[in-house]
Amino acid sequence: MRRVQRLDALALLFMAACFPQFALTQQVPAGRADTAWRQELDAWRAHYEREISAPDGWLTLIGLEWLKPGINTFGSAAGNSIPIHAQAPDRMGMLTVIGKTVQLLSPAGGFPAGMQVDGKAAREGTLNVSDTNPSTIAWHGLTLVVLLRGDRFVLRIKDADSPTRAAFRGLHWYALDANYRVTARWIPYKPRQIEPIATVIGTTLNMTAPGAAEFLLNGKVLLLEPVLEGGDASKLFFILRDTTSTTTTYGGGRFLTTGLPDHGLDQPGSLTLDFNELYNPPCAYTPYATCPLPPQKNRLPVAIEAGEQRYEH
Repeated sequence: MRRVQRLDALALLFMAACFPQFALTQQVPAGRADTAWRQELDAWRAHYEREISAPDGWLTLIGLEWLKPGINTFGSAAGNSIPIHAQAPDRMGMLTVIGKTVQLLSPAGGFPAGMQVDGKAAREGTLNVSDTNPSTIAWHGLTLVVLLRGDRFVLRIKDADSPTRAAFRGLHWYALDANYRVTARWIPYKPRQIEPIATVIGTTLNMTAPGAAEFLLNGKVLLLEPVLEGGDASKLFFILRDTTSTTTTYGGGRFLTTGLPDHGLDQPGSLTLDFNELYNPPCAYTPYATCPLPPQKNRLPVAIEAGEQRYEH
């Protein structure tokens, strides 16, 4: 292992000498920059914890139900196709799947008082099932969203009064370590590639991979391939795993979201990767999420002791 790391280091020295504009470095803040960096990261972590524990955060997810073609009734009463295991009206409505569309229909007697769709009084009609702006059905602290997963529709159910949210006592993080902030060389793909990303529910997401980030970490040259989440080309989404997943971090891997390379996605350049910002996928907090899994090329043979640790329920 030491011989491999030495060869990696020698190769980097050669590249840095021949192509100084593409030299790989570990970017360690100093002085005021270090103080500002730590303050920004502390603020980011606090904001992330507030999002996780918010009334519509991942800790409120209490159900994930597949819809069948035709009529799917939902509510708290026995006999509904989709039982709502929370305080809710006996019969809230019907979700009718016809081909590639899902319609919301009212039960006998109309929708329950106070039920809304996208912030307005509930009305019958076709629901938006896109990940970016799905229709939201709400009744007091309950929210329901229909999403397309593979070639099937699924109903995601959240409850602001869920036991998991009530029991939340905070997240766990590694101490901030500037050695895990690195400058990567951006290698664009021409043309961009389509990467099949497996999920925990057995489906596959075909996501756009615009390039790869090559970087130096603890004397070893590593490569990570990001994707564009939901087609959003304003940021990069890394799905990765390292050897800490067997001990101190979530076994299914972690996520990292960054800005774009300094010369854009289509030109060679550099990119900052701060692994102190690694965070858990929703599946770390609830069994009802549909998380993507790290592709084989993003399963790193090193320990990244930075970012979020395993969630303790």
